[in-house]
Amino acid sequence: MTNLSSSLEDYLEAIFEIAENKGAARPKDIANRLKVKPASVTGALKHLSEKNLVNYAPYDVVTLTATGKRIAKSIAKKHKALLNFFTNVLDIPRGEVEDFACKMEHIIPDHVLERFVEFAEFVDKCPNRGAIWREGAHGYFCTAHGVSQTLCDSCQLDSK
Repeated sequence: MTNLSSSLEDYLEAIFEIAENKGAARPKDIANRLKVKPASVTGALKHLSEKNLVNYAPYDVVTLTATGKRIAKSIAKKHKALLNFFTNVLDIPRGEVEDFACKMEHIIPDHVLERFVEFAEFVDKCPNRGAIWREGAHGYFCTAHGVSQTLCDSCQLDSK
């Protein structure tokens, strides 16, 4: 991944999400979304353009290059996964974790994020919601039954 500041990553993510919702991103939309001044957007777009991550021309819509889109998708995926973990697994209201998830998405390594996702999927699938997820010699197991998640007959019977 191109070495970008958290701020420039936020711009890529904003452009990606605006374009997904509206079909195209305008500098004004980016400024409104990020709550920054138009001059800040112009400066960021110039930097991103120099790095070949966006296609930018004054008074025109902004589009992501293939590389820019790949990076923006990765950032958005991290943000979504972290929000999901905090809200659905830890049951913290979205309003409390939105800013935290945004800050974390810039520093969390992919392999750590994958563990968050795996854990969230485990909790979502396990009908014994009070169980604790632990890693053992044969993969993850449910402390409610002390067996592998995939072999947890008690949970599978409970869910039928």
